Amino acid sequence: MQQSILKNMACASCPIKHRAVCSRCDADELALLESIKTYKSFSANDQILWRGEELHYVASVVEGVATLGKSLEDGRTQMVGLLLPSDFIGHPGRTHIEFDVVAASDVTLCCFEREPFRKLINDVPHLAQRMVEIALDELDAARDWMVLLGRKTAGEKIATFIEMVTRRQHLDRADGQQTDLVLPLLRSEIANYLGLTLETVSRQLTILKSESVLEFVDKRHFRILDMARLHDATGDDADGGILA
Repeated sequence: MQQSILKNMACASCPIKHRAVCSRCDADELALLESIKTYKSFSANDQILWRGEELHYVASVVEGVATLGKSLEDGRTQMVGLLLPSDFIGHPGRTHIEFDVVAASDVTLCCFEREPFRKLINDVPHLAQRMVEIALDELDAARDWMVLLGRKTAGEKIATFIEMVTRRQHLDRADGQQTDLVLPLLRSEIANYLGLTLETVSRQLTILKSESVLEFVDKRHFRILDMARLHDATGDDADGGILA
């Protein structure tokens, strides 16, 4: 695995500053974080962290997509989560990572030394508040994941995945303008993530395309044509929030 330390950018110019772990910090608090941060880059398919590895740093994803996974004794692997820009890797209070973290695309991380970061949480109220919010978001995501894997049909799983990608890329628009979106995973990786076969993933995407819910520009880029129908296809109650 190759990794390179990138030249630090100022927090004020960070593309995820409005939703990252430091999003509530004031100028003085950001200066404290600046003193312990570095940037690391990983190429697609690089192993960022191994499950059980000692955790020397925690990090926010600045660019790219990484996967969280666990391997079973018989060699099977299960992808249990995606890390998209602004998502946080690691828990400051734990000394080892609990999942394999792999770069699904080229990834840039904003890294903080774990122990100094842990101490900062006690001294920086805005940082502590954001960490609590992140933990609650992870809990909500885990509960949603239980529903998706345990109760949803193949079509509902694919629609839910597409809706999640759209939300997280912050590209859904109320004015109806079509904007290209990017599938963060290959179709084989989506199949692993959702517990489906590759053929099922391709078939369900074709159904959404044939029903004019979405269209593909190429294998990885697509547009949402009907956001309301996409939400209906997820099987979620409308009270859960239809994208505007």
